[in-house]
Amino acid sequence: MGRTVRHLFIAGCVLLWLIPLYLLVVNALTPAAEYTGKPDWTVQGFDLAENLKTAWNVAGIGDSFQASLLYAVVCGLAAVLVAAMAAFAVVVLPVPRPAFWFWLIYSGTLFPLQMFLAPLFGLYADANLYDTRLGLMLIYSAWAVPFAFFLIRNQMTTMPPELTEAALIDGASFRRIFWRIHVPLMKAGLGAAFIFQFTAVWNDLLLGITLSRSPDVQPVMAALTTLNNAYSSTGPPVILAGALIVSLPTLLLFLVFRGLFLRGVTASAR
Repeated sequence: MGRTVRHLFIAGCVLLWLIPLYLLVVNALTPAAEYTGKPDWTVQGFDLAENLKTAWNVAGIGDSFQASLLYAVVCGLAAVLVAAMAAFAVVVLPVPRPAFWFWLIYSGTLFPLQMFLAPLFGLYADANLYDTRLGLMLIYSAWAVPFAFFLIRNQMTTMPPELTEAALIDGASFRRIFWRIHVPLMKAGLGAAFIFQFTAVWNDLLLGITLSRSPDVQPVMAALTTLNNAYSSTGPPVILAGALIVSLPTLLLFLVFRGLFLRGVTASAR
């Protein structure tokens, strides 16, 4: 009976998750000129290609899509690399007061992002970083480090210290120990951290609308908001087609690397 209840509960959760996705796809298929103003539960037409073309080219979401892909990949990799080095320093290197350094870095996830927006906007305006790709890449990389550090540090603490001791006895430097021992053994954790940070950067809206305005600089979520305002007269089909484009990268990333993600999360949770 307990197993049946659990299966029914899981099936209900899956159904609740699939209903919005079903409505998104069905209404994205509807020709914009034939949209009645109410959500369609059945397919009323098949004009997905035209809606995607309008969202990608005419509405300019394609430039923002490419910019967000750059931000998510580069900033995710940079954050994971910096976080891995910081975790190695806190866990392996003989630094004084490692707990202090852990909480100092991790505290970046404890404060709401909104409290930094006003000084950050002023700093970016004075430094000519406002509405530039470099400016967004800097803040995205810094913003992604603390949580990646938390995940990687948790996995690194599970590694036996005898590995480092044996390598030091053999004459290996800490740099060699990091690149040749810890990084290969932490591939799953590093991969999971990258997936988390890729998703976080890709889904960001707040920093995008605060620190950028040009279509070729704005991240894709900010462009989707602009699309919602500019193309509200055409009805939701074009907007939903844009949302369908935006949702594909993270969906494909989780589907392709789900095994690596699960192994990394499990290793980080020990």
